[in-house]
Amino acid sequence: MTLEEFTIAFESVKPQLKSYLLRITASVEDTEDLVQDAFIRASQKLDDFRAESTLKTWIFTIASNLAKDNLRAKKRWPESVTDICREKALADPDYFPEIAKIMESAPHTAFEIKEHIVFCLTCIAKSLPLEQQICLFLKEIYEFRVSEIAAIMQTTEAMVKYHLHTGRSKMVLIYEGRCALIHKQGSCHQCSELNGIFNPKQDFEIEKNKIEFAKKANDPDREKLLDLRLKIMKEIDPFNSKGAPLQLHHIQYNRTAMENYSEKNER
Repeated sequence: MTLEEFTIAFESVKPQLKSYLLRITASVEDTEDLVQDAFIRASQKLDDFRAESTLKTWIFTIASNLAKDNLRAKKRWPESVTDICREKALADPDYFPEIAKIMESAPHTAFEIKEHIVFCLTCIAKSLPLEQQICLFLKEIYEFRVSEIAAIMQTTEAMVKYHLHTGRSKMVLIYEGRCALIHKQGSCHQCSELNGIFNPKQDFEIEKNKIEFAKKANDPDREKLLDLRLKIMKEIDPFNSKGAPLQLHHIQYNRTAMENYSEKNER
């Protein structure tokens, strides 16, 4: 494969690679750096590519290794991340002026419940051990087979299945006690709160019930509800969606808030 052929192939994979790296790093800046580093590293190792896997798998392997090196030293986020970041935002006098600037500079930006569901899933997933988070996203969002994930993670298929099972079980458990969309006693009401801020004239219940996930909120099979969340995430490109400017700001804000929270609790 020539460098020109590889560059064309890399560009075709790049949108998925960017969204994947954003979702595990919660940083636009780190994502951009990792995508560039992955391209350089892969282009330098083209002679090592033997087509034993797909080029997409090979690129994701290189990018995942770079991301894991970047993330190993960072603490995973607590399950209460939404509470912690909400309190930080409400106490921050600069938070809402920053949001207002985003809305002015990107007038077509809109808060949409589906996008907030994805944003919430991104943050909550960072409470999982890194291996579980990566395996879950690779399988459910980016549609890699278990054998391909094993190659990317440099582990066994049995270990990938274990990470998927434990990761899914943990996510179901977290959402059961937190999400007010699927559990009326849930502690997190961010979707309705933010909808009221950004869409004050919109009826939250009407908008919520347009989403298949919300329609099935009373389904006792919580695994299916997790699958619906993941399906929504699969359909949304965080860099090019209608609410991207807003959601990218929220992700970066939460990343900074959680880094400060970790430093404070280590003292």
